[in-house]
Amino acid sequence: MKITTRAAGEADLGALLGLYGELNPDDAPLSQGAAEAVWAAISGQQGRTVLVAEADGVVAGTVDCVVMPNLTRGGRAILFVENVVVAGRFQRRGVGRRLMEAAVRLGESARCYKAQLLAADDEYVHSFYEACGFEALAQGFRRYVE
Repeated sequence: MKITTRAAGEADLGALLGLYGELNPDDAPLSQGAAEAVWAAISGQQGRTVLVAEADGVVAGTVDCVVMPNLTRGGRAILFVENVVVAGRFQRRGVGRRLMEAAVRLGESARCYKAQLLAADDEYVHSFYEACGFEALAQGFRRYVE
């Protein structure tokens, strides 16, 4: 199976929505108009890149990356990684690892001093990120806003 990664484009919106449906199956789907409006906002955001992995020409996974400018660490930015998802039928076949490698390369090219993410509280998820070179170094906190 050939796996490639690239920046997502508007033509990938349907595939992205399908992947996000797998990530959060309890979420109500967005209308096409709402999804297009959100995609337009994402696409226009400086430092934001949604990556997709294609396996044999099919969008098999995605990761959302944000390079955030920073006034510490000599002005080096931080890469935030969010919404990592691989379609169920492509899991455990190297797609997630390729996505994470592409995300880290994106951070390196932007001269980020670190790549940071929050992970679900599942052992297999933690094992995956550790296998990708990430370390559990901090306690994460989250507050949902209504």
